[in-house]
Amino acid sequence: MAEETELSRRIAELLLEAKAIKLSPEKPFQWSSGWLSPIYCDNRVALSYPDTRTFIKKALADLIKAEYPDVDAVVGVATGGIAQGALVADLLELPFAYVRPEPKKHGMGNQIEGRLEKGQSVVIVEDLISTGGSSLKVVDALRNEGIEVAGMVAIFTYGFELAANNFAEKDVKLSVISNYNALISAALEHDYISQAQVESLSAWRLSPDQWGK
Repeated sequence: MAEETELSRRIAELLLEAKAIKLSPEKPFQWSSGWLSPIYCDNRVALSYPDTRTFIKKALADLIKAEYPDVDAVVGVATGGIAQGALVADLLELPFAYVRPEPKKHGMGNQIEGRLEKGQSVVIVEDLISTGGSSLKVVDALRNEGIEVAGMVAIFTYGFELAANNFAEKDVKLSVISNYNALISAALEHDYISQAQVESLSAWRLSPDQWGK
């Protein structure tokens, strides 16, 4: 589980303020997988707030400069990582491309949109990591075209053990600027949740497939 830092805590506060993250343990949301969840996260909402958008952009860019300083390009994951990835690539003055979940069924049939060359090293930008499944499909698409994936950066991760195992299996390094620990801490301090709700939220993160059943 990722550790809470001053930065991860601040990012969590900004996402809560923008209502990009909503916490509702008593009335859970249902994911497309069928899992019940006390949390709903849509980091695209943060794009509507210039100060928050800029703060996240700079944090992601700083992370890339620290962890992946030699990459040739930035790649966004469709759809959530496209806007953030483009903003970060612009700040870093690097080429940008994005990857669809699957090839288009018309036109050129592209899955990778933009100009990338075999042998180039890229860092992938994602908005949210849950199980990692959809994000890692992007890694496969890039590697199949001979592109080297240096790693992935994301705004937020739930910190599921399943995700950690999936990234390890694909041998992909993941770096994030905020996480579930930071979120719960910030939400508790700012009265988005009560102490009594923390236990339920913690139980969900450990066994999301069984929670609420």
